[in-house]
Amino acid sequence: QFTRPNGMTITKRQVPLGLVAIIYESRPNVTSDAAALCIKSGNVCMLRSGKEAYRSSHAIVTALKAGIESVGGDPDIVNIVEDTTHASAQALMTADGLVDLLIPRGGAGLIRACVENATVPCIETGTGICHVYVDKDADLDMAVKIIVNAKTSRPSVCNAEEVCLVHRAVAKEFLPKLHTALVDERKAAGLAPVELRLDEAAAEIIPGTSATERDFDTEFLDYILAVAVVDDLDAAIAHVQQHSTHHSDCIVTENKGAAARFVDEVDSAAVYVNVSTRFTDGGEFGLGCEMGISTQKLHARGPMGLDELSTYKYVITGSGQVR
Repeated sequence: QFTRPNGMTITKRQVPLGLVAIIYESRPNVTSDAAALCIKSGNVCMLRSGKEAYRSSHAIVTALKAGIESVGGDPDIVNIVEDTTHASAQALMTADGLVDLLIPRGGAGLIRACVENATVPCIETGTGICHVYVDKDADLDMAVKIIVNAKTSRPSVCNAEEVCLVHRAVAKEFLPKLHTALVDERKAAGLAPVELRLDEAAAEIIPGTSATERDFDTEFLDYILAVAVVDDLDAAIAHVQQHSTHHSDCIVTENKGAAARFVDEVDSAAVYVNVSTRFTDGGEFGLGCEMGISTQKLHARGPMGLDELSTYKYVITGSGQVR
């Protein structure tokens, strides 16, 4: 709040967006998460579940409606679309004047369909081709630890690592360590080994599958990791800029100057220095549960919590001022 020289007072007030529509696929927990966030932020939510999760999602919505009504609220602030065909999704995407924000939660195909076809405001979420770059000044044991976590702790999520870049100066020392941790030790422990898809330089150092150019533009969501050797920090940053989906990217280095350049020049929602990309999450950021991870710049970026489900308006109070 501030007062202008003419005496009028201007207040910037946080307000709900209005009706938020969420199109999602097969995870019924999205139903309760999305509804709770919408209720808490003062919005009305319209949920459109995939057919695989519809019965569970409908049961959750029924319980939520009963709970809202029991405390005197309007049960219609939470709604679920009964039609799970493509027609209902298309209707939400084009419900101009009714839907204030559309948020897709799911795979790349769903997100692309919403972004390309929506005529209502839409948030691009989720798709994560996340990189970890091991710099020449990295603590190599730390780098292995970070990559093991980023790739294997839960490979099917959007903040899992998909690409590893290694500075040429440390490749011969580092890559055998990486192979031992992701392949040999996991096999010995009875765990699924990670398939390493290697560019030509990496393939000269460790065994694996020959990578194609497409492997560096693929969100595997599996125990697969594309690996490339780069000449220097400039090449690493250029590679990330070319292939990243602007979700989460990491540098492992003890060089503060290299870290600063990576942070400044990598244009992603979350940029990490010596930390696993798996922390891009509303709960891990201390924001509570999230509506999704936005990979765009407007109006929200990164984990979308309560603040990102609101907008603002200006309230101007005066005593007859005219311009």
